Amino acid sequence: IFFLQIFAFLALMCLILAIGNGIWEHDKGYYFQVYLPWAEGVTSASYSGFLMFWSYVIILNTVVPISLYVSVEIIRLGNSFYIDWDRKMYYPLNDTPAQARTTTLNEELGQIKYIFSDKTGTLTQNIMCFNKCSINGKSYGDVYDVSGQRIEINENTEKVDFSYNPLADPKFAFYDHSLVEAVKLNDVPTHRFFRLLSLCHTVMPEEKKEGNLVYQAQSPDEGALVTAARNFGFVFRARTPETITVVEMGETKIYKLLAILDFNNVRKRMSVIVQSPEGDLTLYCKGADTILYELLHPSCNSLKEETTEHLNEFAGEGLRTLVVAYKSLEEDYFQDWIRRHHEASTALEGREDKLSELYEDIEKDLMLLGATAIEDKLQDGVPQTIETLAKANIKIWVLTGDKQETAMNIGYSCNLLNDDMEDVFVIEGSTSDDVLNELRNARKKMKPDSFLDSDEINIQFEKSSKKQIIVPDEQANGVYGLVITGHSLAYALEGNLELELVRTACMCKVVICCRVTPLQKAQVVELVKKYKKAVTLAIGDGANDVSMIKTAHIGVGISGQEGMQAVLSSDFSFAQFRYLQRLLLVHGRWSYIRMCKFLKYFFYKNFAFTLVHFWYGFFSGFSAQTVYDEWFITLYNLVYTSLPVLGMSLFDQDVDDRWSMLFPQLYVPGQQNLYFNKVVFVKCMLQGIYSSLILFFIPYGAMYNTMRSDGKAIADYQSFALMAQTCLLIVVSVQIGLDTSYWTVVNQFFIWGSLSVYFAITFTMYSDGMYLIFTASFPFIGTARNTLSQPNVWLAIFLSITLCVLPVIGFRFLKTQLKPAPSDKVLLKIKEAKKRPPPPSPKRRLRRTSTRRSGYAFSHQHGFGALIMSGRNMRPKSPFATTGTFSPNSDKYKHKGL
Repeated sequence: IFFLQIFAFLALMCLILAIGNGIWEHDKGYYFQVYLPWAEGVTSASYSGFLMFWSYVIILNTVVPISLYVSVEIIRLGNSFYIDWDRKMYYPLNDTPAQARTTTLNEELGQIKYIFSDKTGTLTQNIMCFNKCSINGKSYGDVYDVSGQRIEINENTEKVDFSYNPLADPKFAFYDHSLVEAVKLNDVPTHRFFRLLSLCHTVMPEEKKEGNLVYQAQSPDEGALVTAARNFGFVFRARTPETITVVEMGETKIYKLLAILDFNNVRKRMSVIVQSPEGDLTLYCKGADTILYELLHPSCNSLKEETTEHLNEFAGEGLRTLVVAYKSLEEDYFQDWIRRHHEASTALEGREDKLSELYEDIEKDLMLLGATAIEDKLQDGVPQTIETLAKANIKIWVLTGDKQETAMNIGYSCNLLNDDMEDVFVIEGSTSDDVLNELRNARKKMKPDSFLDSDEINIQFEKSSKKQIIVPDEQANGVYGLVITGHSLAYALEGNLELELVRTACMCKVVICCRVTPLQKAQVVELVKKYKKAVTLAIGDGANDVSMIKTAHIGVGISGQEGMQAVLSSDFSFAQFRYLQRLLLVHGRWSYIRMCKFLKYFFYKNFAFTLVHFWYGFFSGFSAQTVYDEWFITLYNLVYTSLPVLGMSLFDQDVDDRWSMLFPQLYVPGQQNLYFNKVVFVKCMLQGIYSSLILFFIPYGAMYNTMRSDGKAIADYQSFALMAQTCLLIVVSVQIGLDTSYWTVVNQFFIWGSLSVYFAITFTMYSDGMYLIFTASFPFIGTARNTLSQPNVWLAIFLSITLCVLPVIGFRFLKTQLKPAPSDKVLLKIKEAKKRPPPPSPKRRLRRTSTRRSGYAFSHQHGFGALIMSGRNMRPKSPFATTGTFSPNSDKYKHKGL
């Protein structure tokens, strides 16, 4: 839009000058044709004006910043290198530096208003650790002192010694010694608990060296549970399509794997049916507590209550939980069930429904064993990063596939949610009307005035189509959070509810969308882009985040545990979420400020340069005569003013990176685009017009009927042109000095070097020797030494500089004193703070108790159990494995594979 305005301004200037030429030629030029003959083919004053229009288009075209594109790309490339070279964004553990994968979005990093983040692997490490468990009504995992008081676990806490187990994983850490004692005392429920963990899974073992087990698990949760069982004496050693080999307390046992009842999003559980070496048939099941509790035998009610209390405690600490149970099977019942299963699995119609009924039939009257609690550790610095970004007025939306309780508990643990909030709204309606009512009730509590007919958005909604509405920022009467489930989100994303969702959610400080699909993640981002005039950023680490990353204005990929799909689809990438604050608050803000300063200065210097031609037209008969020497016109943008502005745009910073992080409020002007907008552009244009008036009329007045000190006249066109261009170059050099906040050797060299090059080239081109060699190309012979040797010329130059610069200095001073912007106040605080050592960054960890229960999140794909049973994913047997090769006819139960 700025370029259209510039083109319109150019056309207006050319039209004025063309009309002026027509009038001048009609009134005066017509009578001086003997002295100033018309060009060949010109027959009238109006035709002369028409030709002059196009002549002035050529002369004044420098007002259109054609070279702007080249300079912008150089600046973007340089700022991208800063991101690549930033050692503070380098992660040494896996040798991963930050990477700018595009060079066109650097300045937009300084304007982010909404961040859409994945949870697992982005906020968390996606490294699961077995933390606590509940077995037969007893909780394990906490550490108590001699007085019975629970103590905090730290690096000095004594770990459990697993040296008695030669197959234990040395990286596994557990601190409650009572659980090991229960295992060593052959406690039956405890043994059954860990036996279940060693059998009920889809993990694949790899043993390259004897005793050196490596587990390949689709779900990190499963890997953590199997590793826990391994350390407590139930080592999952090997598997074939028909058997599972477990070393139980040093004794190798081979279980026949009869069936795998695989996980899916409806069942939210998985089961295995195995036959022990003694011939006992057992079904082992693990899954979400809300599902398994409905399948338990009535005799487990008292144990269920005790386990529920433990689950509440685990959930309050943000742990991921699941319930485990078992069932002993009769031979006859299982024979009948496996026959019916074979019939269902080979059915041509309704196969999934029939299999689901069979699963429900066998997975009932389960006996509760207990529950597990796994910690999905937060990445380092996540709470501090989120707190800092919130201070920068950036709103964070978490879009995760985890269940509601898990997502909320992680939200509390990483400072997204806190107890100081007025309320956290939970949208979980099962119909479109329910979701609408819940959203409206939330909005009514946050801003009751938003339902009035006089509300701006309501008026706009009535007058225009929904697709044309840009929802302005609305302020709630407090700090709120919003949690919405994937089922409810599906209704909220419908056409008649999406505006209500945007209005309600955008008034909240934090939004958590749980149980969402990859498509819904992209839809949420697209919804905010549609209704909000804001720059969005999406960050994730897995393939399921790719659609969200591509939909947002800026995509950031984290190179973590889930491959490189997110990184390859992103615009920027790094290894840890905490680097996001440096990317935005330092590199993004610097890039935005540098680009804005560059644009303001570039437009200013071009307007000041070009408009001198415009004023000169009124004194030259509108003849399209240029003011400056043609060599100066050629070298002005190419040599004299190119390097200083590039130096400022590549090295300038209002404050260093440390203060940028300590005062995130400095980021807010970029979100509001205060540093370059229509108003700022008009100010640049007006400043350029004012400077051009000074740069023309001061030299014109100084040269008018002026004599040299030796009595010779210097009131000629060439002396005037030299003086005007000298004034111009010094003024724009002083202006860039005023715009520069951070001086470096490079800035000094570019500014002083450009002025030195100008005078060197000017005296060389205007010398006698150049005139004698290239007479037609260098007509300004002797002008430089004759004009610039006069004191009155330098006095006029000083006057021009003062009149151009003094209003700018005065305006900036008065604005800072009388009407300071929020950023001015922060910069003043920083100047005061520089006089004393900076305060240390606050570091605190919020711990919270809750009555919510977290849910186990299965992340492996449905159908993986069938793949294991088929044997298609089995590698050739390791020489250290203890089981024989698979024979498809070696077992009497032939109908497996689910």
